[in-house]
Amino acid sequence: MSTKAIEIIDLSHIYNPGTPFEKQSLSNISLSIDKGDFVGIIGHTGSGKSTLIQMFNGLITPTSGTVLVNGIDINAEDTDKRAIRQKVGLVFQYPEHQLFELTVLKDVEYGPHNLGLSEEVIQERVRKSLRAVSLPENLWDNAPFSLSGGQKRRVAIAGVIAMEPDILVLDEPTAGLDPKGRDDLFMQLKQMHQELGITIILISHSMEDVAKYAKKLLVLHNGTIAFTGTPREIFTHTKELEAIGLAPPQIKYIVNELITRGFPLENTILSVEEAADAILKCL
Repeated sequence: MSTKAIEIIDLSHIYNPGTPFEKQSLSNISLSIDKGDFVGIIGHTGSGKSTLIQMFNGLITPTSGTVLVNGIDINAEDTDKRAIRQKVGLVFQYPEHQLFELTVLKDVEYGPHNLGLSEEVIQERVRKSLRAVSLPENLWDNAPFSLSGGQKRRVAIAGVIAMEPDILVLDEPTAGLDPKGRDDLFMQLKQMHQELGITIILISHSMEDVAKYAKKLLVLHNGTIAFTGTPREIFTHTKELEAIGLAPPQIKYIVNELITRGFPLENTILSVEEAADAILKCL
């Protein structure tokens, strides 16, 4: 059995080929994501991030190249794409816009019902997924639209989790949330990753968030992979990242300035907490 959750081999994609609107979105990308990874995908607008993640469950078919999910070529003629999509849960930006049922429970039940599961299994999945996102039980019978923005986002994610995917892909999951809602959601994703053991792939424009939560980063630029590595490795390339429209976490600039002024600090520091501890030791 493959140890890779996702493997991409020589993948390219062209939108509107053969027309005046032809656009190369991805070019000869190869990458692999291990099962149980927490991977962040970063890149400036138009770098190909959203196109890439839609390849992961077959929503977009590549112009050329291969996409393997759990070792299965998802674009092969004999592959059941419906089964693949049950294994790869994709959460787009503002997923709460897709909430429509009268209660939280009914909304989260919708996906499992479409799988033809027994009522007992459905209810077990629904409760498990709502607890996984830490939505208080006293809200489960409420209308989704009566909840806060962060709570609605959790309900939408719970609906995907109830399908019991092996891989959870999120495109800017904290977009539009206030700082507390963002922090709460990331803590829940971290907890789900640890407790459920699922592979999480996250697109984010927040360098602070991917530095804090992701174990591995993929940096896209003009449809190609510019860098791969751990956040500590990637964010040492300050000038190179700036050249492609990205910036490391803000604390990196403070640390780099202190280093130039003679402070014996490591240039791999990524958080305010780490910087404070290191500065205190220097003093």
